[in-house]
Amino acid sequence: MILVFAETNGKISKAALEAASYGANLAKQNNTSCTLVTYGNNNDLNLFAKHGINKILQASALQNPDSAQLSKLVVAAAEKENASTIIFSHDLTGRAVAPRVAARLNAGLVSGAVALPEANTIKVNVFSGKAAAYVEVLSDKKVISVMPNSVGITTIDTSINIESFNPETGTAKVIVKETKKNEGEISLPEAELVVSGGRGLKGPENWGMIEELAKLLGAATACSRPVADIGWRPHHEHVGQTGIAIAPNLYIAIGISGAIQHLAGVNRSKVIVVINTDAEAPFFKAADYGIVGDAFEVVPKLIESVKKFKAAAN
Repeated sequence: MILVFAETNGKISKAALEAASYGANLAKQNNTSCTLVTYGNNNDLNLFAKHGINKILQASALQNPDSAQLSKLVVAAAEKENASTIIFSHDLTGRAVAPRVAARLNAGLVSGAVALPEANTIKVNVFSGKAAAYVEVLSDKKVISVMPNSVGITTIDTSINIESFNPETGTAKVIVKETKKNEGEISLPEAELVVSGGRGLKGPENWGMIEELAKLLGAATACSRPVADIGWRPHHEHVGQTGIAIAPNLYIAIGISGAIQHLAGVNRSKVIVVINTDAEAPFFKAADYGIVGDAFEVVPKLIESVKKFKAAAN
């Protein structure tokens, strides 16, 4: 039996649906069933029936848990369902909880899977995505965290049974006092399209064209680390090895040279477009499409082209 952990306390995220799809396809591959365990209150859990989940264990009494509580919840669910494999998303919560669960269950742990297992071998990215490794897991139980935006969301229609499940998880040692969300903004980890700017924009007063292009495309905005460090943009927009790692379908880098630390956080993008005045900028080696030119000339023309395209489409 396959068990999937998903955070659903609020809006069901793309990462949760990806983990569910991965678990459902793995269950189908092994001719078994797939159960999802979650916490909090959500009235949209039936959505998972479209993605191959047969049963949901909902710990509605568990609110604002810490990673220790979540690990106890998942272990209890794994023991109840006699799960052989437990699936997480390789997000902040998954990275904190999956190792704890693996240790408690004496299970093999594979972090950041990018494909379904073949026999007992699982593909992961290594060296900041520059190479792939194939990890063989020989333990009876396995814990796998799935890299966001790597396996996709699939549709497998099933009937679903939602069951109340409230095992003893103890008291939270970490108390969340307040949660602030950026209303109206597209979440970077879940964004399909991202428009990003660097020091080539010369100052925060020039970010209007980045935001305008992003709005036209329905994209999230991002930036390089130096831009966040000097206060031009907020730190939650910083993408790279020391910021947020993303894997959108399209990443447009404007005025970013493409240092190795930045590339490490964006090199899983499906298509990379680079706009830079320096023809020798390292980013061009990683780009699918490159424009050597002044961003202050190129981007306004790009904006006008997008506007004309959208007007013609309507």
